Amino acid sequence: MQITVLIENTSNCSLCAEHGLSVYIEYNGMNYLLDTGASDTFSKNAQELGISLADIDIAFLSHAHYDHSGGFEEFFKENSKAPVYLQGTSAENCYYRPDSTDKYIGIPIHLLDTYPKRFQYVDHVCEVEKGVWLVPHFTKNLDVLGKRACMYRKVGNEFIPDDFAHEQSLVFETPKGLVLLNSCSHGGIVNIVKEVQMALGNQKVYAVIGGFHMMKLSGLDTLAIPEAEVLRTASELQELGVEEIYTGHCTGTIAYGLLKNELGEKLHGLSTGTTIEF
Repeated sequence: MQITVLIENTSNCSLCAEHGLSVYIEYNGMNYLLDTGASDTFSKNAQELGISLADIDIAFLSHAHYDHSGGFEEFFKENSKAPVYLQGTSAENCYYRPDSTDKYIGIPIHLLDTYPKRFQYVDHVCEVEKGVWLVPHFTKNLDVLGKRACMYRKVGNEFIPDDFAHEQSLVFETPKGLVLLNSCSHGGIVNIVKEVQMALGNQKVYAVIGGFHMMKLSGLDTLAIPEAEVLRTASELQELGVEEIYTGHCTGTIAYGLLKNELGEKLHGLSTGTTIEF
């Protein structure tokens, strides 16, 4: 299994970066894509890396935000076959509302209606291919986290705190254990690891990959949650037996430093061009 980061907030090479995440995955002879970042930049990076988007067999949308779905129109131009799996609750209705101001942060408007045949909606734990699973949230009261993050969904004329029912984990079975990808972990990475264990027969989660949503939207050098919560997350991930942790995107540099102090060599940073093998 090999994972290549096509787009991330940072880049330590000649490839371009942007606020977003896109990941290319090779597993059991098939090619997968998780998210497309905020624009078509992921496609340009893929070309530089010699990765053909036309050869991707299946794609996934981790959740209904622009910085993960903004490049799908470009993807559809280059790939005419791959279905895109997303949660059935996904819609063009996500907003960031600090100080009662409304900022749309959702899927590009009209994308779902323009390409209806490309999207495959799921609403349950689903084995997409042998050893490849989608796991939705079933932790209760996640709307508390949405309200704290000032993230809302617009239902009719009403804004309700986001419970992130549109977020899903992508999980691969490997000889070392489960490899779990969740691009932003809005529902809390500890909750997510427990959800995956419960959904898949209490198998060991060997590795987690993705952002942990610990920074403010204003930038990487911010912290959106108490330091004690970051430290508790590190402790609980160790208690759950997770051996490898790769994070970036919405985790932020402050939280990453705190996690690194606790997790040491178990923690690795993500950036554009990062390659991971299991």
